[in-house]
Amino acid sequence: MPEWLLWFSRLENSKIVALLLFFFTFCGILIYVYTGKKRSERLESYKYMPLLDDEEDLNADNGEEKNDERSKS
Repeated sequence: MPEWLLWFSRLENSKIVALLLFFFTFCGILIYVYTGKKRSERLESYKYMPLLDDEEDLNADNGEEKNDERSKS
């Protein structure tokens, strides 16, 4: 077996490799998310998405079902 493969098989070495792999992946995700003006504006617009459904439900007329629920029956 090649020497470098035996180096990875030792637990103390594989921990360092895994730590570096996850660290650089995390840094890559941060760079992707926080760079680019359009991307940051788009991600900020998703902030209130869960609350938008609640407003539609509150604006329903006299508790009527929505159209998509009527079409299912």
